[in-house]
Amino acid sequence: MPKIDESRPFLPVNIAVVTVSDTRVAADDRSGDALAERIAGAGHKVAARTIVKDDIAAIRAQVQAYIADPQIDVVLTTGGTGVTGRDVTPEAVEALYEKAIPGFGELFRYLSYAKVGTSTIQSRATGGVANGTYIFALPGSPSACRDAWDDILVWQLDNRHRPCNLVELMPRLREHMA
Repeated sequence: MPKIDESRPFLPVNIAVVTVSDTRVAADDRSGDALAERIAGAGHKVAARTIVKDDIAAIRAQVQAYIADPQIDVVLTTGGTGVTGRDVTPEAVEALYEKAIPGFGELFRYLSYAKVGTSTIQSRATGGVANGTYIFALPGSPSACRDAWDDILVWQLDNRHRPCNLVELMPRLREHMA
């Protein structure tokens, strides 16, 4: 069974949070707040936080800036993963991926099914790696952000998680670039 190996030291990672919304501002960014609280509560660092409009170019530019920053290990976006016309986050970030992590979206929808039933098909949550940085695009609801963090990311971003985790792979994410 998966578990935390307390004999290993915890390694905090630096995480940028990008809220994608045409209507949110910092004062009412509940999804960004939920992620920031959980990141800090788990012992990681919120390295940056911003809000961008539902626009492919704007989202992509912000994520590209974060993945170019060697101080940022992970980018979490929240919002814009649905199926309406303004939901363009997957199109923005997937174009950046060097490697997709399809299991993230699959697992998120599997876990979400227990809570929202077949409505989970409306989520296009996605994950990948670009420039040695993990990118995860989460839905825009605080509940979905909590679910993605509490049920998946908190474990995979903890180097003590066994049998394996994403943190221990970080030193090797840029091998193809050497």
